[in-house]
Amino acid sequence: MGISIWQIGIILLIVVLLFGTKKLRNVGGDLGSALKGFKNAMNDDADKKDADAKDADFQAVENKKDDAAVASNVQSSVKDNDKVASKD
Repeated sequence: MGISIWQIGIILLIVVLLFGTKKLRNVGGDLGSALKGFKNAMNDDADKKDADAKDADFQAVENKKDDAAVASNVQSSVKDNDKVASKD
C-alpha cells in the first residue's frame, strides 16, 4: 500500500502544471539560499566559539607569564630587602 513511482510522477506533473517551471525554479533557489545561509551561520557560530576558546587559552598563558614575572620581582625584592637588613 505504499506510493509507487508512477504516483510520485503524476504528483510531480500536477505540481509542475499548477505552478510552472519558472516558479518552481525560484522556490528551489530560495530554499537553497536559505539552507546555505543557515549552514554559514552554523559554521560562523562554531568558528566564533573556537576563536573564543583560543583567546581564553592565550589569556590564561599570558596571565601565567605575568604571575611568574610578579613572583620573580617579589623574590628579587625580598632578596634586596634581606641584603639591606643584613647590612644594618
